[in-house]
Amino acid sequence: MKAAADLVIDTTGLTVHQLKSQLVQLFGPDNPSDSMQVSVLSFGFKHGVPIDVDMVFDVRFLPNPHWDEVLRPFSGLDEPVKDYVFSQEVTGQFMEHVDNLLKLILPAYVQEGRSYLTIAIGCTGGRHRSVAIAEALGKSIAAHGYRPRVSHRDINA
Repeated sequence: MKAAADLVIDTTGLTVHQLKSQLVQLFGPDNPSDSMQVSVLSFGFKHGVPIDVDMVFDVRFLPNPHWDEVLRPFSGLDEPVKDYVFSQEVTGQFMEHVDNLLKLILPAYVQEGRSYLTIAIGCTGGRHRSVAIAEALGKSIAAHGYRPRVSHRDINA
């Protein structure tokens, strides 16, 4: 059987992580960032914090569009809410810091052989601020060469 094999890997002295690394190098995607799925999930704290996430960012410090009667019926997917959320100076500062964090950790997660990372963004109800931030974060992650999956758990709750 060994004689018919195209490749033989001696696993005698390898840890599980070393073996995984070798297999990814041999059979994984050409672009290492393709080997990791990054998910961004918006949610509302009043509906509970998602349990299967790796990081949680609380954006309740941002001004809440819910208290503006004109913006209340919209969601963070709509331009008026996005404009409101991103017109705040603190939003730009927050996004810059999160982007710098992602530039640091995403390659490190890939290097460690992680195959997924789930980032949750929470606000009070999960309809306005967290949705707008999650969408922007997804674009930022894509700009770093990853293919994020963005979803909104409580947008219609």
